[in-house]
Amino acid sequence: QEQLVESGGGSVRAGGSLRLSCAASRLPYEMVVYDMGWFRQVPGKEREEVALISKGGSTNYADSVKGRFTVSRDDAEAKMYLQMNSLKSEDTAVYYCAARLSLGYDWSYWGQGTQVTVSS
Repeated sequence: QEQLVESGGGSVRAGGSLRLSCAASRLPYEMVVYDMGWFRQVPGKEREEVALISKGGSTNYADSVKGRFTVSRDDAEAKMYLQMNSLKSEDTAVYYCAARLSLGYDWSYWGQGTQVTVSS
């Protein structure tokens, strides 16, 4: 079965850093053909797009994380990363990684999520 598995979440003080990883396995195609993304969700709120990285390496960030978060991918290892610096309490959420074939396609594959908690 297709899998995206997140890791690297945890608890950190405001101003600290965390690095999330997303490992892809058994996708129908090699990870290199997918756009990849990080999303987050807080209970009671809609899921929010955090950072995207296209199959070509172009990146896009939510305004709230620009300058603090960096998304990257290693297609040879079938992994995607989210480096989160200068964390704020409002970054507290469950973070999910997702994959889609291209713009206009649904985000078809999702991980189970990893909790990030930032205390002030």
